[in-house]
Amino acid sequence: MVEMDAESFEELVGDELDRLPDDMMDGLDNVVFVVEDRPQDGSLDLLGLYDGVALTERGQYGFGELPDRITVFREPLLAICADVDELRDQVHITLVHEIAHYYGIDDEKLHELGWG
Repeated sequence: MVEMDAESFEELVGDELDRLPDDMMDGLDNVVFVVEDRPQDGSLDLLGLYDGVALTERGQYGFGELPDRITVFREPLLAICADVDELRDQVHITLVHEIAHYYGIDDEKLHELGWG
């Protein structure tokens, strides 16, 4: 388990967002990234969550829509990592996984691609 305060973790998440490919990030529209300690149910099973309407499922979408949210959960990620390098890798994978949901890629396809 890695020990890291909330501020340092948010900085790490920001660094990993900056490392993502431009073509992945440039397509994001009306999306916010949030860091929370744990999912609402308090579990440590969920590393990240996409809450929104995938691009592939949008019909009328535009002005006045609340932003989609991608949440990264600090405590579950810290709990599964042995060191900071592994934490960076897991945060990176979690971000890619949740961004893929925004683009309409489901869990089954992500597992096939090695991002599950």
